[in-house]
Amino acid sequence: MEAIRAELAAAEPVRPCCRAAERAGLGVAADGRAPNAAVARLAVRLGQGPRGTFEWKSAADHCRFAYLRGRFLACGSLSLAGGRTHLEFVLDPRAATELGARLAEAGLPAAVRLRRGSGVVTWKSGATITQFLQACGASASLLELEARLVARSLHGELNRALNAETANLARAVAAAARQVGAIEQLAAEGRLDREPAQVRAVARARLDAPEATLADLAASVGTSRSAVQRSLERLERLAMR
Repeated sequence: MEAIRAELAAAEPVRPCCRAAERAGLGVAADGRAPNAAVARLAVRLGQGPRGTFEWKSAADHCRFAYLRGRFLACGSLSLAGGRTHLEFVLDPRAATELGARLAEAGLPAAVRLRRGSGVVTWKSGATITQFLQACGASASLLELEARLVARSLHGELNRALNAETANLARAVAAAARQVGAIEQLAAEGRLDREPAQVRAVARARLDAPEATLADLAASVGTSRSAVQRSLERLERLAMR
C-alpha cells in the first residue's frame, strides 16, 4: 500500500486544472493531515502557485481521475491479505455517499456502507481495482498487483486440481476395497466359480492388483474398460444379495 501511495504521490499533475482537482481530492490531507510524508509533500507542491477550482460536474475525465487519485491518497487503502483483493476509501458518511456516486459516474461502481460511524466505499473486484489504478497512473504498482493476482489465480487452480485428484483417488481406493471385499465373499461362498469366464478373469485381476485402475485391469485381462467396469459392478451386486 505505501508503495502505491509513494508512486502516485510522485506523479505530480502537469495541467493546472488537474493540480486543482487532485488537491481537492486530498481534502483535509492538503491542510496538514496527510496520511504519510509522501502525500504531505505532494500537498505542499500542489499548493504552490495559483490555485484553481474544481467542480466535478463540469470537469473533464482527466481532472476527475486526478480528483479520485487525491481521494485515494488521502483516505484509500489496498489489501491483498487472505487471498482477496480489497480496495476501500474510509470517509465521513456524507462524503462516502458522494464518492460512491462519483465513482459510478466514472464507470467504477463501488459498494457504500457504514462501519463504526464512518462511510466506507469498497471494491473487491480485481478487474475494477486494476482499472482504477491504471487510470490513476500507478503503472509499477499495477504490474506488481497483476503479478500477484496471476500467482494467486494459478495457486487456486493448482489447489482445485490437487483437491479433485485427491477426491478421485479416494473414490478409486474405496471402490477397489468394495470390489475386493465382494470378490472374496463370493469366492468364500463358492458363487464366484459359477460366473462367466470374463467376470472370473476380472475378479482375479482385481485381487492380484487392488491398486490398479480400470484401464490397467482391462489391459491385463485383454478386454475393454467398460467391460471391466460392468464385471466389477456385477460382482458387487451379487455380493449384496
